[in-house]
Amino acid sequence: MKLAELTLITTNEGKYLEIIDALEGTGVSIRRIDREYPEIQADTLESVVGFGLNYLKPFVPGPFIIDDSGLFVDALGGFPGVYSSYAFRTIGNEGILTLLKGKGNRRASFRTVLGMVHEGKEHFFRGECRGYISELPKGVNGFGFDPIFVPEGREMTFAEMSVQMKNDISHRGMALRRLKNFLVNHGTLS
Repeated sequence: MKLAELTLITTNEGKYLEIIDALEGTGVSIRRIDREYPEIQADTLESVVGFGLNYLKPFVPGPFIIDDSGLFVDALGGFPGVYSSYAFRTIGNEGILTLLKGKGNRRASFRTVLGMVHEGKEHFFRGECRGYISELPKGVNGFGFDPIFVPEGREMTFAEMSVQMKNDISHRGMALRRLKNFLVNHGTLS
């Protein structure tokens, strides 16, 4: 069955813009529902997304996607990880920079799990981008921890990049390419 519309459930405008960009040219229109849903406290992004998909199934007709992402800082034992949204709201970029003061290891990764319900089945697409935490926030684009994350092999933070540049190398961009490949390989896209 050809997929003409895919619903994205998110309250995050930045995620919506990245997903629109990544799926441009596929022939699939993205409809956004600006709705919150319960996010369980769990050890993995997969658990959080799986719970969200099951919670939303009765409320969302047709195929839909949700996304949970996290910043995992090596020197902080993976914190904020699955608690990234909460950590950003409470301590923000400055809080992460304060926690890293005096630490030599600034390595980190951004991870995404994108979950989709299509024809009653759940599908998961993962992406990871390694990099490091900058000394100071830089840039005005993106959202969340983007101003302090520099991807491996780059000198700019995610917040200094355009949506297209970020999608080419980011965790979410990788997960979205895997979603797109899945849709092409299963005959849902031309």
